[in-house]
Amino acid sequence: MSVSLAAAAAATPVSRIGLGLAAVGRPGYINLGRDRDLPADRTVEAMRRRSHELLDAAYAAGVRYLDAARSYGLAEEFLADWLRARPEAARDVVVGSKWGYTYVADWRMDADAHEVKDHSLATYERQREETRALLGDHLDLYQIHSVTPDSPALTDPALHARLARLAAEGVTVGISTSGPAQGDAIRAALEVEADGRPLFRTVQSTYNLLEPSAGAALAEAHAAGRTVIVKEAMANGRLAGGEALRRAAEELGTTPDAVALAAVLRQPWVTVALSGAATVAQLGSNLAAAGLRLGEPLEDLAEPPKAYWQARSSLPWS
Repeated sequence: MSVSLAAAAAATPVSRIGLGLAAVGRPGYINLGRDRDLPADRTVEAMRRRSHELLDAAYAAGVRYLDAARSYGLAEEFLADWLRARPEAARDVVVGSKWGYTYVADWRMDADAHEVKDHSLATYERQREETRALLGDHLDLYQIHSVTPDSPALTDPALHARLARLAAEGVTVGISTSGPAQGDAIRAALEVEADGRPLFRTVQSTYNLLEPSAGAALAEAHAAGRTVIVKEAMANGRLAGGEALRRAAEELGTTPDAVALAAVLRQPWVTVALSGAATVAQLGSNLAAAGLRLGEPLEDLAEPPKAYWQARSSLPWS
């Protein structure tokens, strides 16, 4: 990477928080409260403006990692437009994207399917060219999207060889994980090598107060020299209204989202935790976590992993 993610995150406390564009790159997503957070008429231009407002605010506040994906609608395009318009910022940020899901909703909120998963070499080759056409040399990190233990991406030698070629070109290769067996997927990825060297240098996983089950594997990844990125620290908005977090936030004079993010950032193995903010006000509230020091351990809110992921899969696209 032209600027390493670890170096960027070490610059200031705020730079340990990255901005994920899942919520603003397409009209529909599973985060709660979108009717309140986004305009009713979610045209391409309205979402482009919202993305750029968030990117401007994040960069001004010290955020230096920006995270997109092929399946986030037009997130890569919105990000590419912003990078072209702000060359000084473009030289200063670390840009990550993901391949492995294809966006198929055609900008409709009521689509039967919004994304289709495929970890084949053919999908990688197609999506890599699509990402290259938009982000060009700005891409620092390319991740396989939502790896699970049964993903062919963990065992396909032809794909591994192609990813090793990408790494030799200067792009860091990583994975993201999803599902109740994230720990198994992370540990399997740590064992994958190409040309005698570890292939996957970063791991991005769901970890939050409701679903902390990947924590031990993420600590192992960190100990093995991998960069750890945490996504869905707010559990797609489920943690925003919890009574336990409201009480903790009141005692600290802050907001529940800041408490939830601070609970992630206090883990010593976390390099960057992503904000999935859809408004500038939400982003500012999220960034307050960087300066928050939690005292007593928070109430144990963890759910069984299978129950958590079942609840996540039932969230409506809105």
